[in-house]
Amino acid sequence: MEQLKTADKICGDGVDNGFDAIVVGSGYGGSVAACRMSMAGIKVCLLEKGRKWESQDFATDSKKITSAVRMENRNLGLSFGPKDALFQVFEQNDSLATVACGLGGGSLVNAGVMLPTPVRVRRNPNWPKEWESDWYFCEAAAAAMLKVQQRGNCLACGNCIAGCPYNAKSSTDKNYLLTAVQAGCEVHTASQVQYVVKNCIDQEGRTSRKRWSVYLNETDFLTCDFVIISAGVFGTTEILFRSQMRGLKVSEAIGCGFSCNGNAVAYLAGSPAPLNAYGLGKEQLRKKAFHERPGPSISSSYTTSLGFTIQSAVLPSAYPNLLFKGITTYGWPNGYWFFHGILDRLKQILSFKASQAIVLNAMGYDESDGKIMLQRDTDKMSFFPPLDPLLPQKINVFQRITKKLGGILFISNYRSASVHHLGGCNVASDPSRGVCNASGQVFDPTKNPASVHPGLYVCDASLIPCSVGVNPSFTITIVSEHVSKHLVSDILKYKSQQGIELSAINDDKHSVYKTNINRFQRPIVMVKETMRGYVGGMPCTVFLSMKMNSEGQKDIYESKESLGECHPLLRGKVGGHVEFRAIEKNNLYIIDGEVNLCDTDSRTPFTQYMNYHLLLAASSGSRYILKGKKTLNPYLFGLYAWRETTTLHVKVEKVAENSSMNDMAILEGELSISILEVLKSFLSLKGEKTGQFISLLLKTLVRTYILQIPRIILKNSTPLGCLKNPYEYGSRYEIATEDGIIISCVKFSCAQYSSRVQGEKQLYPVLLVNGYSIESYCLPTEPTDLARTLLGEGHDIWLLQSRLHPLNPSNDFTIEDIGRFDIPAAINKILEIDGSCRKVHIVAHCVGGLVSHISLMGGHVSNACVASLSCTNSSMFFKLTVSSMVKMWLPLIPISMAILGKNKILPLLGTSSISTRHQVLKLISRLLPRYERCTCNECEVFSGIFGNAFWHENVSPSLHHWLYKESATLLPMAAFPHLRKICNAGFIVDNRGNNNYLIHPERMALPTLYISGGRSLLVSPRTSFLANKYMKLHQPTFRHERVVVDGFGHSDLLIGEKSCKEVFPHILSHIKLAEKEGAATGDAKKRYSRKALSWSEDPHDGYGGFATWFSPWVITWLFFCLLLFLLISFNQ
Repeated sequence: MEQLKTADKICGDGVDNGFDAIVVGSGYGGSVAACRMSMAGIKVCLLEKGRKWESQDFATDSKKITSAVRMENRNLGLSFGPKDALFQVFEQNDSLATVACGLGGGSLVNAGVMLPTPVRVRRNPNWPKEWESDWYFCEAAAAAMLKVQQRGNCLACGNCIAGCPYNAKSSTDKNYLLTAVQAGCEVHTASQVQYVVKNCIDQEGRTSRKRWSVYLNETDFLTCDFVIISAGVFGTTEILFRSQMRGLKVSEAIGCGFSCNGNAVAYLAGSPAPLNAYGLGKEQLRKKAFHERPGPSISSSYTTSLGFTIQSAVLPSAYPNLLFKGITTYGWPNGYWFFHGILDRLKQILSFKASQAIVLNAMGYDESDGKIMLQRDTDKMSFFPPLDPLLPQKINVFQRITKKLGGILFISNYRSASVHHLGGCNVASDPSRGVCNASGQVFDPTKNPASVHPGLYVCDASLIPCSVGVNPSFTITIVSEHVSKHLVSDILKYKSQQGIELSAINDDKHSVYKTNINRFQRPIVMVKETMRGYVGGMPCTVFLSMKMNSEGQKDIYESKESLGECHPLLRGKVGGHVEFRAIEKNNLYIIDGEVNLCDTDSRTPFTQYMNYHLLLAASSGSRYILKGKKTLNPYLFGLYAWRETTTLHVKVEKVAENSSMNDMAILEGELSISILEVLKSFLSLKGEKTGQFISLLLKTLVRTYILQIPRIILKNSTPLGCLKNPYEYGSRYEIATEDGIIISCVKFSCAQYSSRVQGEKQLYPVLLVNGYSIESYCLPTEPTDLARTLLGEGHDIWLLQSRLHPLNPSNDFTIEDIGRFDIPAAINKILEIDGSCRKVHIVAHCVGGLVSHISLMGGHVSNACVASLSCTNSSMFFKLTVSSMVKMWLPLIPISMAILGKNKILPLLGTSSISTRHQVLKLISRLLPRYERCTCNECEVFSGIFGNAFWHENVSPSLHHWLYKESATLLPMAAFPHLRKICNAGFIVDNRGNNNYLIHPERMALPTLYISGGRSLLVSPRTSFLANKYMKLHQPTFRHERVVVDGFGHSDLLIGEKSCKEVFPHILSHIKLAEKEGAATGDAKKRYSRKALSWSEDPHDGYGGFATWFSPWVITWLFFCLLLFLLISFNQ
């Protein structure tokens, strides 16, 4: 037997598994399609839900038959029996339906009666005329193939409808399927198809080579260009229903036109006539001469003038007699019929001659108005059989036969007991009347009436739009030949257009049946997870089924975390569904999902990410992408571990149908998993490596929170001299302030950068004021920065290098000194050099914003000299995040100043020769907790002192290297005591802590812009919120704006890779409007005074930042308790 291909080539992301077409089912429809395509050189894979049944597997006694039956009672919601049982029995209300499951479909257990299609059927108004054009040709082809077989001789045992135990039946696995396999078709048993999904031309930039994905479960699928669904009436309809739930547009007529072929079954027992209609077991067969055996199951047939056919059948030896004698039937005539079965069984046990019995089967023409449905609440199929107006006549004929033969007639308790099912995906001329066209192609009702889904076919009994009136097997085969003819032509044409060569026909005549495709796809671990929360302010629930280690098992025992690679057990595929009623009334189904529970980023080597990427499909046809991330940071040794590991930050966006652009705003929110759901997830873990999965997951958490070992250790690979855009044209001016300190300003003229036409109005220059020692505007490693952006707009740029700057570090100063002396001196110098200008724009960051407000509100700079003010993460207010507040409340700054002594300028470079005091302070700063850790020593020291200044993922590695290795070399810390007073007060105060500035709002008569990061670091968005309200209240005649930019923290608002797209446009727009407005007077001022002042709380307060469950005082108390515990332990 040929070995199955590796799992990652057969089932996986489906990029290319080598199949041109996939056939679902192996009955009289699927086997024909597989055969004809394979013979044409088309690469075909056939998937069968059931298993391959050999002759010795078929039951010959009632004990074995129980293991070959699965019963599903839809009334009670109960089911029992193996899922791959040969007989699948469905009971619902007053109806019973039986179908076969196995390689060969219904041909395994039918009587093998092949009757031509009655003329009456082919004259039915619903019968497609297209079938008539080549009917006789297809009939001859079907007849020829059904005779081609490799089988034994019939032994006349009478067990045909229980499966032939002597390999003598002409089932499809011995003719069509055998030919298909010899021609190269791959057959996979025990592989149930759940649904099919049409692949988008472009799914987030990824183009699939195949048009269809065929799903075996929620995570595993194969891809192909042509799908032929031949799973029987119930199976095909169910697949299309489930596909419809995932966005496939199907006709509303799906499930309609269901016919039971007028089936009615009765059992005649206790007859004295020599009926000889009991099947023979193997022991009985040896004792009976051939002429005394019952023969084939059906050997006599009679068609009445009323229009239905009656056939007698032999009851197989494996069928339990009592089932037909009172359990599922009632007797006629009335009397003691219930005890007949018991008495008859006693006769057999006592070796008395048992009475004769026979099965009576009626077929005819019902109304074909039945319906098959998928119940969304139970996710189960239900069916409602058609009306059979001739049922009373059939019962009457059964009774007349009983009178002639004698005995008791056992009639089914069910209104419909059927084995011949037709319709449900009826052929029609347009989608308003049926599901498929005459060639078996599935209609696409969203387009013109003749439009179909390219490559999607139905080829089985579900196409037939009416009752056949006789055994339908031959009719189904002929129809399948017709469909296959057009199918092969379609595939060859498609391959020719695509320039694909046909495969050579396989000359190997050996069997190449495959085993279960999923047996090679067994997941190492299956994890279920349920998360609930709000996305875009609307409730959302996600039900996930994660198949871990689905990317291949070859690395299962290899862990490469030291190289930043996640262990295979912590990666996997995701299935399941999402309930998000705000955007879709029905469930959103995950059709392609990936999860990585230990993802890494070279920029944040200490941080562990749990990333989810889900492609969702809705029944409306819309598709969405849900991206989720859990961020696990080594802050305070896992104090927030529970929240971080159970909270998923998600973004949901709609995928446009015809382009890569989205036509729905991106919705953001949070989902969380409760402790109860966590327990459920662990209890529901399944797989061979469950223990190893739990162990690996716990190890990653310990490594992240406790050991704090970086997952990626990168060597310094950034060449210091390779700057992308070095500044070459700046002019540096040294300036003496009133208090005698030398500072500097660097001027960059727009003439070197801008293409403005000479004669245009000269724009006001822009003064850029940095934060504490970190450069935010002139970034030589980046392709663009705010300085170049403003220069390109036509503004001259003045970069202030105050006494905070490493080039002009002061050993004794306050924040107030910069506002009183440095800012006025710089503005005076600008007005002096640029004599024609009367005003300047100020763009300030962090501490730069504080000193700018001190200059203005302290009266040191007149507002008449300032055209506009733009501040990022600062204002006259300075509201810190909880962790920063705690750090300010603790006596860390006084202790630090005591350690520094007289020299308050701290060298940051690790190569610098520094004093012992400085070394101690740097050592302490490295030990202080911060939200993100870094492998750069200078960054660790800086973030230990201040806290993280930016989210590392937003900043390029080259800029990060330049900032800490070249730019921020010295840190003047003399102003820290004053800064602490401002932070604790929450607004600007003087060096003694007095409020001398907020009492002068009249000095802020100018337009303002306050920008905050939505993902807070150091400073909370409340800083900009209060400032904006303050300005609107006290200066309503000027324009005041406030912006919160999601995804940014503190300094990354200006130095982030995406700042040019997300932040800079707000600053440019503000400056342009200020240029146009000039000095706002009259009506222009009134325009802003009419704007309503919102008194609501800040909607961004606490959003996206790093909050806590505890108050800062509780954290402070816990910190002191920890210190006390350490001191006690040390003394002991």
